[in-house]
Amino acid sequence: MGIVIALLIFGLIVTVHEFGHFICAKLSGIKVLEFAVGMGPKIIQRQKGETMYSLRLLPIGGYCAMEGEDSSGDDPRSFRNAKLWKRMVVLFAGAGMNFVLGIIAVIIMVSMMTEIPTTQISGFAGVKGEDGTPTYYAESYKSGLRHDDVIVKIDDTPIFSIFDLNFMFMLDPNDDTHDIVVKRDGEKMEFKDVKFHNSNTGEVMDFGLVYKEKTVGGVLNCSGRIFVSMGHVVELSLKHIFTGKVSKDEVSGPVGVVTTISETTEQAESTEDAVFNIVYMISLISINLGIMNLLPIPGLDGGRLLFCFIELIRRKPVKPEHEGYVHLAGMVLVFGIMIFATFNDIMRLFEK
Repeated sequence: MGIVIALLIFGLIVTVHEFGHFICAKLSGIKVLEFAVGMGPKIIQRQKGETMYSLRLLPIGGYCAMEGEDSSGDDPRSFRNAKLWKRMVVLFAGAGMNFVLGIIAVIIMVSMMTEIPTTQISGFAGVKGEDGTPTYYAESYKSGLRHDDVIVKIDDTPIFSIFDLNFMFMLDPNDDTHDIVVKRDGEKMEFKDVKFHNSNTGEVMDFGLVYKEKTVGGVLNCSGRIFVSMGHVVELSLKHIFTGKVSKDEVSGPVGVVTTISETTEQAESTEDAVFNIVYMISLISINLGIMNLLPIPGLDGGRLLFCFIELIRRKPVKPEHEGYVHLAGMVLVFGIMIFATFNDIMRLFEK
């Protein structure tokens, strides 16, 4: 069931992405040849006007095929013959719809919480002495942090929400020393080499956070911060991969994501927890897909947008065949990375 749910999540996210391209192409007057939900053999298909709508066997994707995407032609309604701004809107619309789905999922997720998390410190790990006075053994308290401090940065990395906070502490669990910037009484204060260690649990994080009562404004504010954090974590992950802080062997592909979704769903202790985890994965993957698609990599939407910007500067388009060669090379690179990531996923499955 977990695998089925994971495949449906993938199908939903990719379909929403392709629907963004589809609806903007239609509104822009660009000819859409086919809009498909799923991949592989056709189960159902129906021709409506100039567009073929199809449902395919494998719920792992979809596509929006437009006239003249990769070649020049005489059809005035082909993609390449559309005005530049219309092409740019159509290309961005896929990622845009992923961001819309992502923020909706985040709002649902935060609405399911009993209280709203903040990045404000509520207290530290500690015990009381025989005279009843607090005896703190929390290392972060000894380093200078105090109650009600709002964490603003960790190791020069901005902290927007609890999502960023957890990511920074999970990045290297063996590293319990960080540079911290907090906001205290309206002023920013910086503390170098702050040590964190919870003697009771052995966890790196030795302090608690303030949780606030849910309000409409609070839910929207927290949702916006978590949305930004999820995009921020994608950026940090890429940075850490390229700088070697995260091993290339830890790079995961579709198999790993499906495995993670499946395990997260099946390990939930209640139906509500399972739904929460599913919504969380939808938001994270959708935002991730939106950002990755906008990277200026040939073959992806971002690569095609790059050629649009080049056309904007040059005042004339790059020859379709030349652009096609570049996108082909980019797709070979992308598939190579996917194969590498899938190999890592399979090796991890064998290790389990």
